Amino acid sequence: MSAGLRTEDLKKVYKSAPPMAAQTGFLFGAPRSKGPGEKKDFEVVALAGLSFEVKEGEILGLLGPNGAGKSTTVGILTTRIRPTSGRAWVGEHDVWAEPVVVKRMFGVVPQRPNLDFSLTAREILTFHGAYFGIPARDSHRRAGELLDRFQLAERADQMVRGFSGGMMQRLSIARALMHDPAVLFLDEPTVGLDPQTRLAVWELIREYNRRGKTILLTTHNMEEADSLCQRIAIIDHGKMIACDSPAALKASVPGGWLIRLRFSLSTPELAERLRALEGVRDVRPGADSAVDVYADRGGALIPALVAAAAGAGAEIHDVHLSEPSLENLFLLHTGKGLRE
Repeated sequence: MSAGLRTEDLKKVYKSAPPMAAQTGFLFGAPRSKGPGEKKDFEVVALAGLSFEVKEGEILGLLGPNGAGKSTTVGILTTRIRPTSGRAWVGEHDVWAEPVVVKRMFGVVPQRPNLDFSLTAREILTFHGAYFGIPARDSHRRAGELLDRFQLAERADQMVRGFSGGMMQRLSIARALMHDPAVLFLDEPTVGLDPQTRLAVWELIREYNRRGKTILLTTHNMEEADSLCQRIAIIDHGKMIACDSPAALKASVPGGWLIRLRFSLSTPELAERLRALEGVRDVRPGADSAVDVYADRGGALIPALVAAAAGAGAEIHDVHLSEPSLENLFLLHTGKGLRE
C-alpha cells in the first residue's frame, strides 16, 4: 500500500508560548500587548498558508532554519497539532475529518527517541504491534524480522536504557515500521549520530522507499537531503520558498557559486563595481559590511574582486567560497543559513 500527502493553505498561529518555551525561557515570538493596562499574550505565526504535495512513493525533504514551521507541518499531518485554518490529506483522507483512519496509515520517527525505558526492545515492538491490532503471533514474527534487519537481535531482550543513541534511533525506526505504514514521517532522524550509523540509517530509509512507500523527511543536513530526496521543499517563516529536485534547485542559483566577502567598509559604489565584473550574476549586501557575490566561477574570480575592492577604497578582511549547493539557494532567498 502507498499513499501521498497534500496540504492546502495551512495556517497555524500560536496564541501562547509553547510549554517547552516557557520552561527554558526561549520564546518563538515577541509578546504582543492587547492594549494599555491589559495582560500581554503571544501570537506566533508558525505557518502562513503552506501548500505542497508529496507524491506516492516519493521521498520529499522539508528544509528550513529553526522555527521555519517544519515540525508544525509534521505535527498537523500526524494529527498532533490542529491547524488554525487550511486542510491536509494523507492519501484521500482528510487528516482532521478522519483522524482514526489516518493514524493507521503512517509511522513517525521523532527527532529524539521517545522509547519506554521500562521495556525491552522486543517488548517495545510487540506493544506497538498490539496498539495497531496486529495478532500476537504476527507481531512477534514481525518484531523478530525488524530486530534482525536493524542489527538489534543480540540486544532484543535487554532494557533499552542501556542502548546507545544510534541503537535507540534504529529501534525508533523499527517501531515506526511495525505496522507497515504507507507513509513514514522522519523528523531530523540522524541528528547526533556518528557517520557510520548515519549512513546505515540512510540505507534503511532508501530500502523502505524502494518498496513504494512515501517518506517526508525534515532535516538541516544538506548532504542528507541531496542524497535521499527526490524533491526538496524549502520553507521559511511558514511559507514555501522553493520546491523541486535537488539538481534543479542548485541549478536555479544565479551562477551557482557563492563568494562571501567581508570588507572594512561596504558602499553602493563597491557593489556596483563588483556587479560589473565578468561572470558576476548578482551582488547582495549582508550584515557587518559583508557582500554576497553570486558568480559562474569561484576561485578564478577572486583576483578581480580584490582589484575592484581596491579601486573603491575598500579592504577585504575575509573571503568564503562555496560551490553550487542547497545552502546557497537558501542564502539567496533568505540571507541566512539553514541552521539559524
